[in-house]
Formats: sequence, structure tokens, C-alpha cells
Amino acid sequence: MINQIRAFLLERGISFRKGPASLRRQMPEILENGDEKLSTAMRRLLDFLWQEWKGLQLQIETLNTQLEQIASSDPSCVRLQQIPGVGPLISTAVVSAIGNGAAFKKGREFAAWLGLVPRQWSTGGKAKLLGISKRGNPYLRKMFIHGARAAVLRVKREGSSLGKWMSGLETRTARNVVIVATANKLARISWAVLAKGNDYQPLHKAAVFSN
Repeated sequence: MINQIRAFLLERGISFRKGPASLRRQMPEILENGDEKLSTAMRRLLDFLWQEWKGLQLQIETLNTQLEQIASSDPSCVRLQQIPGVGPLISTAVVSAIGNGAAFKKGREFAAWLGLVPRQWSTGGKAKLLGISKRGNPYLRKMFIHGARAAVLRVKREGSSLGKWMSGLETRTARNVVIVATANKLARISWAVLAKGNDYQPLHKAAVFSN
């Protein structure tokens, strides 16, 4: 919706920065400014899109509030949010998708179901690892990738098994590979937290990485 509004305005030589903050700040002035070279029909169309965007934004904010309430009241979601990179969106989505994780025997199976494991291609008796398989739940996979990106950038490396593991991996491979590998790790940790019913233990390596 924002891109559509920006496109109409750019065709008429009016621009503003991307993002909802700029739209919220500048659209009232654009619509009220009689000096802008906007026809009556275009002004009406832009006002219609502006009002529709505000309605959508209100719905998004309401749904975010509801998700945060669910995530803060559900014990499984609360435990999942102790994991770096896992917030209300991921925790509620994981619990909604797999419950207590009983459908999977190991964290590796959950990560494979998400499509966060490398594909293999064999020739001449030699196996070659390719990109991730991208099977399973695309929404959850995308959310774990976003969560992993945040974790790689923000997690404290000292005194954390996950942080030390990230630092070691970064010395050997590219940033994007580190992010995907971290997403795989976060998915496996999430399964362990759900399946075992325990809190996340950042300093207890065996508890979070054994599966």
C-alpha cells in the first residue's frame, strides 16, 4: 500500500522516504497542500489509499498486541522467548505449528521439516552439499531466518555457548551461511525447549545442542 501511494506521487514529482513513519508524517501535508500539482481525482484517490492504509495499520497493531498477550501468557511461548532471536511471532507460530514437538524425535527432524538443512547432490560417488532444501513451512522458515539474523548481530558472544559457536563459525564461512546455520540451530533449540519442557540454558551446552 505504501509503495502504491509512493508510485502515484513519484509520477507527479512528489517523493518521500520509504517506510510507514515517513508516510504518516508527510501524507497529511501533501493532501492539504493546495500548491501540489495534484488533480482533484488524484487527490481523492490518494486520500482513499491513505485512509485504507491507516485502517490496515490499526489492524496490524491490534493483531500484534493480541500476539504479544498470547506469547506472554502461554508457558511454552514464554520459554521459547528466552532463546536469542525468538520473539512473540516465532514463539506463537512454533507452538501453533508443532505444539509440544512430539511429532519429531529430534531437533534435526524439526529443522529438516522447516527446510533448514542442506540439499545433497551426488555424482561419481561423491556427495556435494547445496543450498537449504526449503521444504516444510515457508513462513516459519522465514521467521527463523529473520530471528537468526537478529541473533547474529545482537547476541552477546562472551559467556554464551551459542555466541561462541557463532564466533567460531564466522571465522570459517560467509555471513549468510552463518545466518542460515544459526536459524537451523535456533530451530533445534526451540524443539528441545518444547519437547523437554525446560527453560533455555545459554551456558549449558549439552542441554541446547545435543539434539
